[in-house]
This record gives sequence, C-alpha cells and structure tokens, in this order.
Amino acid sequence: MKRTSTTTRRQTAKWTVAFLILAAAIPSFAQSSSKASEQQRARRVVLVSIADRRLAVLENGNVLAYFPVAVGAAVSPSPTGEFEIVSRVANPAYYHQGVVMAAGKDNPVGTRWMGLNVKGYGIHGTNAPRSIGHATSHGCIRLRNRDVERLYAMLRVGDIVEIRGERDEEIATVFGEQVDVATTRVTAEAVGQ
Repeated sequence: MKRTSTTTRRQTAKWTVAFLILAAAIPSFAQSSSKASEQQRARRVVLVSIADRRLAVLENGNVLAYFPVAVGAAVSPSPTGEFEIVSRVANPAYYHQGVVMAAGKDNPVGTRWMGLNVKGYGIHGTNAPRSIGHATSHGCIRLRNRDVERLYAMLRVGDIVEIRGERDEEIATVFGEQVDVATTRVTAEAVGQ
C-alpha cells in the first residue's frame, strides 16, 4: 500500500510540475506571437490633404480608411512635411498656455491624442465636431471623436504622417479629383455626421 501511495504521489508531482511549466510557457508564446505580428505589420502612413481637409490611412500603398478633418487656421496653419507619431494617449488632458483641462466631454482635444515629432502638434479628437471640414484648429489635425477613436486603433508609435499643403499627383490619386469642401461639409451635416 505504501508503494502505491508513493508512486501515485510521484506521478501527481510530475504532472503538477508539467502543468506548471506549460502554464508558465503559454503566456510567453502568446506574447511572442503578438509581438511578432505587431513587428510584422507594415508601417502605416497617414496622408493628410490640407486642401481637401481629408485624411487617409495607407498600408503598402493601399487605402485602409478615409476621414474628414479640420486643419490649421490661416493664423495658425498646420505644419507640412513628413512627421512621425511619437505618442498615443487615450482620454488626454489638455494643456495650453498654462491651462490644464482634465479628460471629458468639454476637452478641446477630444478622446484621443496622437502626438507628432513636432512639439505641440498632433492628431486628435474635438469637442467641436462642427469644426470638421474647416481650417479652424491651432495647427493640429482634428477629427470627430468617433473617427479619432477608430484612427487611434489603426495606428502605432512610429507610423508616418505626411501633411501636404497643396494637391499633387499622390493626393489626386488617393483622394480623387479636388473636393468642394463646403459641399462635403453640408452633405455630411445633412446625414448627421
């Protein structure tokens, strides 16, 4: 009887050790595969057309999504050129000239912030959705909160942001013929966007 009991305990101990090793290994494998898939994802490019007041997300030359945006006002234009996303913040606080505003419905940067490698500039939501389609921001690229939340899920730190001030061949290819911004805004408002 003692022999069977000792054998059973040894087998139970072996199975317990095997189970613990397997339990510890599974999360490592899952993390490795998710990190590998994250690394394998091509760098995405956000193409912003100031003239069209639209943004497109591209991966390997294919457009994944389009969004209407607000761009910088004449007195505070959006910077043009190629930039990189260096930060991502969900429910950001707002900081401007000594003013700090907590996250919430009145926050001017909305529900998401993607900071660029140009201090003070980013892509963000808004508490003024009617500004979309206009040149009214302090230079940032603004989206409706529901749109910026979708965009935020598509982008990572290190993705490229190209902001173009004038229409060129690539802008025409991606966005089509020049858009009449006023008509687009009126149409969007008519359908409740």
